[in-house]
Amino acid sequence: MRLMDTIHTNAFYNAVAADYHLFFRDWWATVEREAVYLDKLLSPHGVRTVLDASCGPGTQSIALAGKGYAVTAADPSAALLDRARANAQQAGVEVTLLHASFLDLPAHVDGPFDALITTGNSFAHLLDDAEIAQALANFHGLLAPDGVLLVGIRDFDAILETRPRFLPGQIHEQGDERVIGFDIWDYNDGPPPTITFNKFFVRGDGEAWAVTHAPVVYRALREAELRAFLERAGFVDTERADHWWEMLLVSRRGKAKGGGKNVRRRS
Repeated sequence: MRLMDTIHTNAFYNAVAADYHLFFRDWWATVEREAVYLDKLLSPHGVRTVLDASCGPGTQSIALAGKGYAVTAADPSAALLDRARANAQQAGVEVTLLHASFLDLPAHVDGPFDALITTGNSFAHLLDDAEIAQALANFHGLLAPDGVLLVGIRDFDAILETRPRFLPGQIHEQGDERVIGFDIWDYNDGPPPTITFNKFFVRGDGEAWAVTHAPVVYRALREAELRAFLERAGFVDTERADHWWEMLLVSRRGKAKGGGKNVRRRS
């Protein structure tokens, strides 16, 4: 990412890290669901080692570690890594955690991994073509031959067709406090098209209320565009396997075709 984009994205996740579980009705139930679904995708390929390139608070990393996978997990947000560390400890699983982004992964970790995953719409934080190409080149270089790549983003084809603006979230009761979450989405037609997700939390006890707001920008990356980037990076046999609200593309590492700079390994 460009420096300012990285700063703004990390500022968002650092700001919402303490409340990240409030995006879900039940975060731990989501971890259990992810364990079942991801294991179903990965186990037929004989996967044992996994790099989660955008782990957040550990939703997928903890899920896979609980299934017996050897998991290394990276995220550029220090606050989310702290949450992931605490959540892994609470779950009683071992996850190797790294402070790294898509674009500097090879400086922090060595492969090869049987699988690399990035879900939760994180890949859509890459705003320009060069960033996307470099990230995929890094992924390719960190995977074993025939390794599996899972990229999960929102179905932006459907979103750009309907252009929703208001999206209700969850309502949580925390003692005497009620927490109400919702999104307002702002569209920029680009190029490339982007969407700013404005995350709101309204907190109150019925008499006094407070509002917090945190914006974050995503590239509205269409399926055909993502497939083309994957092909240029040397990924093959791409299939779509939607999950919950996410468009998930599952690819296999083929021969590199270029499109990004050479992966720089740790010395």
